[in-house]
Amino acid sequence: MNRNFYTVIMAGGVGSRFWPMSTQNRPKQFLDILNTGKSLIRQTFERFSAITPVENILVVTNEAYRDLVKEHLPELDDRQILGEPEGKNTAPCIAYATEKILKRNNKASMVVAPSDHIIRNADVFTNVVTKALHYVADNDRLVTLGIEPTRPDTGYGYIHYDHGADDEFKKVLSFTEKPILQTAKDFLASGEYLWNAGIFVWSAASIKKALSEYLPKMNMIFSDNAHAIDTELEQEAITNIYKICDNISIDYGIMEKARNVEVYPAPFDWSDIGTWNALFDIQEKDENGNVVKGKNLMLRNTHHSLIYLNDEKYVALNGVENLIVVESDKAILIADRNDEQAVKEIVGALKKLNLKEFI
Repeated sequence: MNRNFYTVIMAGGVGSRFWPMSTQNRPKQFLDILNTGKSLIRQTFERFSAITPVENILVVTNEAYRDLVKEHLPELDDRQILGEPEGKNTAPCIAYATEKILKRNNKASMVVAPSDHIIRNADVFTNVVTKALHYVADNDRLVTLGIEPTRPDTGYGYIHYDHGADDEFKKVLSFTEKPILQTAKDFLASGEYLWNAGIFVWSAASIKKALSEYLPKMNMIFSDNAHAIDTELEQEAITNIYKICDNISIDYGIMEKARNVEVYPAPFDWSDIGTWNALFDIQEKDENGNVVKGKNLMLRNTHHSLIYLNDEKYVALNGVENLIVVESDKAILIADRNDEQAVKEIVGALKKLNLKEFI
């Protein structure tokens, strides 16, 4: 296994669209959403441990989730867990990890990925990411992985790429974030667009150069404090950095502006499962089109619904369809499965009502 290959797992999100199972105290990435016996972050870690050495895997998370990361990934030591004092989107997260990696290995290539995506065809994924890591080690390129779209989904970002090029790694022409339905249909029909998986591969030197060019203020702040990395001064330095650095995504800050961005059309099965409805789409269904988790259930004339309940109560559903029914220790959600914004709006309403104990 190549000692110059590193993984950065981004695990700081709250996952409010998966309320009430996902809460501020235990977000989605630390849950066994798929009922496999392993949390999403555990599955992500195991996927990347086949690609990069375990000691080269870093997890960037909210400082409040440090103990949760240790619980789910006991193989990591404290120096591999990067605690953010607050969420400032993906650019600061990646800048932080880049400084950490460069201090240890200036020849490093790195893959950056969210902690809560579902990826099937593990062998295909391993081959794709390994190929990309080798490619960026020898080429000053910022690579993103793209997924062949199967439907005109308005919840994903799209990558327009040079479809006619013979190269495996294709030049990116533009990015479009969450288009309207007709635009998504046009993208799908053209055959020239991919879903943006939000998985990036580049050398540490290349992303450092891009940060310097496109986010110079942020880059300077991290560079000025690089001496504190891997010392007892690190957490204090990061707290001060996050107070003044911009809240900005790596997509908007760099990928949409840089001239050396390429995409690899990846043939593995992928979902970011950003909503309960997205989870419904990828799960196996019963004869009535339902996704069901729970033993003490009676379903009568119930169709095309997602039902996640614990086993402590007997629950009967009769004459309903297209519902999300989810139970946690403190709350129950019953919602229209096709109204994907509703859950986030409910969480926002609970915050306004100061009902923090339920979120």
